[in-house]
Parts: sequence; structure tokens; C-alpha cells
Amino acid sequence: MHTSPASSPGAGDAGGMNVVELHQAQALAALGHTVDIVTRRSAPDQPDVTDLGGGVRLLHVTAGPEGDLAKSAIDAHIGAFSAGLAALGPYDLVQSHHWMSGVAAIPVARAWDVAHVQSFHSVAAHPGSPLSEGEPPESGARVAGESLIARESDAIIAVSTAEARTVVERCGADPARVVVIPPGVDLDVFRPAGPGERRPACPWCGSPAGYVLMAARLQPLKGGDLAIRAMAELPASVRPDLVVAGDVSHDFADYRAEVEALIDELGMRNHVHFVGAQSRSDLAALMRHSQALLVPSHSETFGLVALEGAASGVPVLASSTGGLREVVVHEETGYLMQDRDPARWGRCLSELLANEPLRARMGVIARVHARRFAWGDIGVRLGAAYERIAAAHRA
Repeated sequence: MHTSPASSPGAGDAGGMNVVELHQAQALAALGHTVDIVTRRSAPDQPDVTDLGGGVRLLHVTAGPEGDLAKSAIDAHIGAFSAGLAALGPYDLVQSHHWMSGVAAIPVARAWDVAHVQSFHSVAAHPGSPLSEGEPPESGARVAGESLIARESDAIIAVSTAEARTVVERCGADPARVVVIPPGVDLDVFRPAGPGERRPACPWCGSPAGYVLMAARLQPLKGGDLAIRAMAELPASVRPDLVVAGDVSHDFADYRAEVEALIDELGMRNHVHFVGAQSRSDLAALMRHSQALLVPSHSETFGLVALEGAASGVPVLASSTGGLREVVVHEETGYLMQDRDPARWGRCLSELLANEPLRARMGVIARVHARRFAWGDIGVRLGAAYERIAAAHRA
């Protein structure tokens, strides 16, 4: 409800969830299912129906103003979205992504007498909790809403065992109704650089030291400040540039100014480049030509970008938290950092950058690891889960 799979990840509130929604739909359609993705209309010129091809359609429902809204302002329009969804069906099964969609869809699924499946993608921390517990709730209704859909959904599809545990412990979900199916990765788009393949044509790509990539929205949860501090620990003579691919989230408009002030404080103005949200193909090109990928998030239920980095044959330096522990294989495909000390991150990154054979070995292992997450295989698992859930609902 709060974002569309047609949006570029890293723009506004769009992220890995957008990628997962679209690829799940395409993988299911490849198995013969017809899939409609329903989202809130965020611009007046968005058509009611867009055929995405292959049995997948994107449907826009008017719920509140037909424009971009901060995530914190969207839950006021859950009722309107629910009414719009009800006018489209019935369907054979409803899967909701994120809490607002679940609150809107559960009564509709009940009216149609079909199964409702929930995917959270992130679970809010209780107010006042540290960021290591998850993102702060953007709405006072979120914590209660997540508990409601955890109890009332026929099943919950979690993206990692870490998320499954959180949904059970924090939201009160029945463990017997939680299924873990990780996201996949497009192995054709995200691939290692070929022999002689040129770097993208961009100002920072010609630096002798290359560049390190961070692909994430600019918000405190993603830890952009730690990435900058870690890069500042490297000697300037051998320091690669830091490329940050992602925009500021609506609810964190002040964070960019904080990051800019930090860059000036550390004397990093010529070493940090903000390139905004990227298309899938452009991000993949940036990724496969980078020296390393940084994922310094305080928490992640999965960490899709780390999997995309692995598929690109790039070592990943990530926080040891949540689902990232299931994506990054420590000392094999990258490193899982146990704390948020910039000096330790800097030392680890410096050692990695100085050891080209190690980076190459990690890249090869990472690509092999990523093949376990091919979307075709994930689609088969998802389709089988749908069949079981729908049959149990009918019984």
C-alpha cells in the first residue's frame, strides 16, 4: 500500500520489498498463475491497470491524495484502500506486503472467504527501542496493526529465520503458521564483471583506488553515517571513493543534512558521491565494478542488497544482525561485523581492499552462494506454500 513495485528501490520509501513483490509475482506467473499487484495511486496520471506482461498486472487504487505521501501519513487511508481492494475481487488468495496492506486486506479476504498471507519485510521496534531492534514505528497504529495481522492471517511468509523469530516473539504469531521463504536474486542482471568489461561512465569510476558502494535509502536505520566514518579511517592516499545509491526517505528529510555535515567534519567532501536511486540495471553495473559493498544497517530482516552483491561477485562488509547473518557467509563471501566501531570497520575494509586475491576468491564463492537463491526456485517454493495454505483454508 505504501509503495509500488514500479518504483525504483532507494527512491523515497521504495526498497528491497518492491523488488521482492515484483519478482515473486513474475516467478508465480511463470508457473501458470495470474497475479495482480495492487498499490495506492501516488500520481493522478497512473492508470487503473498496467499490464506488466507474462500474466502480471499492476492495479492502482485511489486511497487518499493522488500524490507522494510520507509513510507516516498513509495509514490514515487504510479504509479507503480496503474499499478499493474489495471492488477488484474476489481472488483465490491474497498476500499482503507490509503492515498497512495487511490491515487493509484481512477484512476483504474474510469477506471473499479466501486465505490471507502476510509478509512483513520489516517489523517495527517498540517506541523508544534502539535501532538494533528494528525501525521505529512511523505510526502509532503500527505495533498494534502488526500484532493483529500476525494473529489473524492464515499464514505468514517470513524472508528469514531471523524475521520469523521476531514475528513470533514480538507480534505473537503462531510458529506453526510461519513459513520461511527467502527472496531471490536475478542472476542475469546481477552478475560479475566480464573480462575486459568497462566500468560505468561516471566521475568517480576513474579513480585509481576505485570505489566502494552503499546501496540504501538515506535514513538512520541504514547506517550511512557508519559507512562514511569507516571510509574516513582509510589513509587518503589509498582510499577509494564511497558511492551512495539511494534517496532520502520522506520521514527522514533532515538526515541528509546530518550526513552532509559529517562529511565536511571528516574532510570527506571529495570522496563521497550521492547518486540517488538507480534502475536495476544501473545499480547492477555499479555493484559489479565496485571494490566492495557496505551494508552497515542497524537491523535487516533479510538484506536483499547483500544478496545482490554476492550475485555480482563482490565481497560484502555487513553488520552482523538479523537476516544479514543468513545472506553473508562470514570470511567466505564477506565479513559480518560484530559491532559498530568505525575503526574496526575501516581496518577490515582496508585489509580487504589491499588483498586482491582474497577479494577475487570471495567473489567466486559469493556467486556460487547466490545461485541458491534463483528466483525460479523461490517461485516454486512460494507456489507450493500457497497451495498448502489455500487448501488448509478451504478445509
